[in-house]
Amino acid sequence: MGKIPEVNYRSDAELIDLTKQGDQGAFAEIVRRYKARIASTIHGMIGKSIEADDVGQEVFIRFYNSIGKFRGESELGTYLTRIAINLSLNEIKRRKRRTFFSFDSILEKNADIPENKDTQLENERKVIVQKAIEKLNVKYRSVLVLRLMDGYSTDETAKILGLPIGTVLSRLARAQIKLKEYLTPFLSEL
Repeated sequence: MGKIPEVNYRSDAELIDLTKQGDQGAFAEIVRRYKARIASTIHGMIGKSIEADDVGQEVFIRFYNSIGKFRGESELGTYLTRIAINLSLNEIKRRKRRTFFSFDSILEKNADIPENKDTQLENERKVIVQKAIEKLNVKYRSVLVLRLMDGYSTDETAKILGLPIGTVLSRLARAQIKLKEYLTPFLSEL
């Protein structure tokens, strides 16, 4: 019989207070609760890569180092997502400054050979869509990722990005139009 996982019923506020008191287990629980959500946001913004993993770790490091400043004015998930968006934007800026081509990243992307044609086709579709998302201006990309990929409401997206709801709606509409433009040449293949 397998080990039954330990269930933690503490609230985010309790975990934050315990972390402030030096309880590493409480911080580990925060990471466990929000790791997948933060990874989804980062992957939507910058794709799956080593840099994305680094950004994900940095989100929690930044939060831990500044936990004393967390006032609880927003939900913990919203706060962590805001950090993830900001760090993703920083990574996008770093990528734009880089002018060299990484042969290693191509090898890593091609290392996993799909087992069948359906899996290969699905992977190709995901790559095409992710590349199209990465072509979007970051102000449109961040709204698209939060609303459509991460499932945040318009109101939550506005709070995370510090934007008026009308701006979120207009950027989302613009992002969808641009994404359709980018994907139109591939529609027959998708």
